[in-house]
Amino acid sequence: MRTFSPARVQVASSEVVRDINRRVVLNLIRTRQPLSRADLARLSGLQRSTISSIVEELIEEHWVLEGPLGRLPRGRRPTFLRLNDDRVIIGVDIRPIQITVALADVNGKFSSLEAFATPSDPDAAIAALIERIQRLLASCQGKKVEGVGLTVPGRVEPETKRLIFAPNLKWPVCDLRSPIEKATGLEVEVENAASACVLASVWFDHLEDRDVVAITVSEGIGTGILINGHLARGLCGMAGEFGHVPVDPEGPPCGCGSRGCWEVYASNRASLRYYFESTTPPEDFGFLELMNLAAQGESKAVRALETMARYLGRGMRMIVAGLNPERILVIGDLTRSWELFGPIIEAEVHAQVLPGGVPPNLTPVHEGGMARLRGTVALVLQKHFGTNTEVPA
Repeated sequence: MRTFSPARVQVASSEVVRDINRRVVLNLIRTRQPLSRADLARLSGLQRSTISSIVEELIEEHWVLEGPLGRLPRGRRPTFLRLNDDRVIIGVDIRPIQITVALADVNGKFSSLEAFATPSDPDAAIAALIERIQRLLASCQGKKVEGVGLTVPGRVEPETKRLIFAPNLKWPVCDLRSPIEKATGLEVEVENAASACVLASVWFDHLEDRDVVAITVSEGIGTGILINGHLARGLCGMAGEFGHVPVDPEGPPCGCGSRGCWEVYASNRASLRYYFESTTPPEDFGFLELMNLAAQGESKAVRALETMARYLGRGMRMIVAGLNPERILVIGDLTRSWELFGPIIEAEVHAQVLPGGVPPNLTPVHEGGMARLRGTVALVLQKHFGTNTEVPA
């Protein structure tokens, strides 16, 4: 039996309670804006004096702006509140082929976007990022830059935030955060791309499900896991590497050093292998070109993507059996043709649901390549609107 230890009990001080109330108010403004102080009191259940005190503090800190005035049948006209879109966030999405640097406001609206080829060396990539971030900072006159959100196609160590596993990126273990923070003076949040995509859906799509898996399908396959509203990272930050679970030990080699991993059969690269069979794809022919051929009815391209979709669905079975999520979000270029390939994925998932189980809601995220970047914004907002352990609803 577990013994009770008074030393482990945390008493909620008045500061903790106030911090919780502040986060409640911020989230209500974020999700319901514009709204009045009276609306905040009614929705939160907090006393009007508490609401007024918190709102005045948020206005003083330039998190919240007042205006315009509302209209009521009688009585004093309320002043509406909204988030201050002069508070901005720099987002960095690192992918094996290209790195994107963007500027967004706290509502997730992007005003600047720049992409460049991913260097083979992380030090060169860091230098290029610092240059571009400093350029963005110089352009942000009159705005408050809240921080940098950075996503990677791999896993980061929870404590140090070092990149520790990124086989498709082919970088060694490295510290991305410290040199950027030192050069720019900004706080940097680093996270796995698929995990950031889960946050993006909660923050900006107001997803209410508590058990969700986001699957990013691109050069590889990544998974971000939300369990009972909490982002799962695991003992050393490696939770969710389903893409590197071998489905055939005799299969093609994978970038992780193993053979026959799920992503070898279900990623964008896999579809190109199916299309070209034993020949090497031309350098100017990628996944989007393959999708265009399939959209034009080219039978070989259609078969290649159908094969990819079947393997994608079959791999999802282990996620359904192991995690039993309410929803699986599918993120990637394949969703552009969901009407063609979505039914194949769904059929594979539904074919082997365990007795007594319920298949998850399979949802394509038609994000136009922006899901990861929205995730970078959510990473920074999490410090102010969420908690260290739970994603806000």
